[in-house]
Amino acid sequence: MQLVYQTNNLFDAHLVKHALEDAGIPAFVFGESLLGAGGELPLFGLLRVCVPDSAKPLADDVVAGLDLDAGPVDPISDDDEAPGLLPA
Repeated sequence: MQLVYQTNNLFDAHLVKHALEDAGIPAFVFGESLLGAGGELPLFGLLRVCVPDSAKPLADDVVAGLDLDAGPVDPISDDDEAPGLLPA
């Protein structure tokens, strides 16, 4: 098994898994059952999406096409236009 995507977001892990399966690549999410044990385990990098060794090159292309990490690093920015005070 080869790692193609690692995250701490269950939604992204399953989005990648379903995209890979739609492309005909068997995919597996590892670490999903460990999410409830946050006090005993590291909180980051628990979820891994893996594929068979022979499917890794195609799987990398599928994951890159999803563009999951393209969002802003800081979703709240000082550049946002605030409406100011609003009437009650």
